[in-house]
Amino acid sequence: MAGDQGGMEPADVLVVGGGPAGSVAAITLARAGRRVVLIDKARFPREKTCGDGLTAGALRLLDDLGFEPDSVPSWHPVDKVVLTSPSGSRRTFPLERPGLHAVVARRSELDHALLAMAADAGAEIHEGTALAEARQTDDRVIVRTDNGQELTGRYILGADGMWSPLRKTLGVAEPGYRGEWHAFRQYVSNVTGPGAHELHVVFDQRILPGYFWAFPLADGRANIGFGIQRGGKVEIQAMKQLWPTLLADPAVTEILGPDTEPEAPHRAWPIPARVGRVDLHVDRALFIGDAAAVTDPLTGEGIAQAMETGRWAAQAIITYGPDRPAAVSEQYQGAVEQNLVADHRLANLLSRAISTQFGAEWSIRLAGSSAWSRRNFARWLFEDYPRAILVTPRRWRRRVFDRPGGFASTPR
Repeated sequence: MAGDQGGMEPADVLVVGGGPAGSVAAITLARAGRRVVLIDKARFPREKTCGDGLTAGALRLLDDLGFEPDSVPSWHPVDKVVLTSPSGSRRTFPLERPGLHAVVARRSELDHALLAMAADAGAEIHEGTALAEARQTDDRVIVRTDNGQELTGRYILGADGMWSPLRKTLGVAEPGYRGEWHAFRQYVSNVTGPGAHELHVVFDQRILPGYFWAFPLADGRANIGFGIQRGGKVEIQAMKQLWPTLLADPAVTEILGPDTEPEAPHRAWPIPARVGRVDLHVDRALFIGDAAAVTDPLTGEGIAQAMETGRWAAQAIITYGPDRPAAVSEQYQGAVEQNLVADHRLANLLSRAISTQFGAEWSIRLAGSSAWSRRNFARWLFEDYPRAILVTPRRWRRRVFDRPGGFASTPR
């Protein structure tokens, strides 16, 4: 690990946070010849509470970066998703080849591999280093870390999560914000039911608006959990008490098998999903990933969105350089608005539609009513193409509905 910058010229970009958003930004910038310094309070590999699901959009971006799936031992491709309605009826939705449209991969391994890619690209990585303070001048950002380092850069990217310390120190945090969703997850082993190889989502009437998931990992393991919308009928404080009841449900037992065992204690975390309603930048600071609240409000998936925002912020900086912060901010803001805001508004509307037992029941029945609807609903749900593509003609492209998934040239 390098020491402080001393009298060196400022880095082109400082990045706070080594998750997917920060690492993808660092990879993009470093490969373009920019000097990048990334800090993270953790030492990798570190545990990250998440559902671990990767959608088609995330997989294509990883493929574009040259990511090696073999670097993640838990990497588990999935070719179908099974939805269970509140009445207990099930519909199976295929995730078509060529390429991968859904993968489950432990975040501890995925994030470590991406951070290693950033280091290999030339980014300077400071693990075990937290942001203590940041201030901006006309031409740079100055950061003090918790271990006394002083770092300077022309720009800074806040990839430091929902409760972003960078937001707080720059005075643009939202007091009392607790996220739109809250999730609860646990790793289990000895999965012998269909959940060992199929991705299951159960719309249990007790947790609507919300759902239970079982996402398969390698070697008979799974990531299981449930997410609920804040302000619904289930209080956040009741999630721990509800967990044993959900696990004992016959539908869940059938999915996992009778001998499933917990690997570690359950964990809970909030999910920010309000893109378009938070500041994305202030002067030379840009916020990406969860710090920009870009999680999908329908599914709670945020890895693809995090990586995309990291790439868009990096591309804006590469385009306009160190002397045009206003142009950098404008390009980044425009990319987020063009590519995410309409989709998230539609997802919010659909989320309301399935927030009741009646709505969830009929939505799943309609989606599963024919081979065509099953195939296209699965691709739409797993972000094979933008959610609101039909009402955003500016994004229409040839074969937009017929693209391969990620890693189409890689044997499964």
